[in-house]
Amino acid sequence: RVQLVESGGDSVQTGRSLRLSCTASGIVYNIFTMAWFRQPAGKEREGVAVVYSPRRPPLYADSVQGRSTIAQNGTEKMMTITLHMDNLRPEDTAMYYCAVAPGYRNLGTFGYNYWGQGTQVTVSS
Repeated sequence: RVQLVESGGDSVQTGRSLRLSCTASGIVYNIFTMAWFRQPAGKEREGVAVVYSPRRPPLYADSVQGRSTIAQNGTEKMMTITLHMDNLRPEDTAMYYCAVAPGYRNLGTFGYNYWGQGTQVTVSS
């Protein structure tokens, strides 16, 4: 069974940076996608960034493009992905979730069948 453990969420002021981390273990897929999603209170979950194994260029949501970097390290036995976000804004406030899907997926939630518990990011002005 795939297990996902997220960390790094915090309360910060506008303009600061954060790095979120997610470690996945037990992945059995030869081809898979790992992604960060976020869900602001009362809103739908949205994709933030994805990485692939085997590697392909990552995808970023327009809302974080240019101020975020996603990185991956490891194998399907244990894979860690990090999301570094700069110049944080109040609209980045959300619960951030890590997820895994078989195959190559995009920023939509369809196909992701393993999810972490989430880590809260709060950005105050």
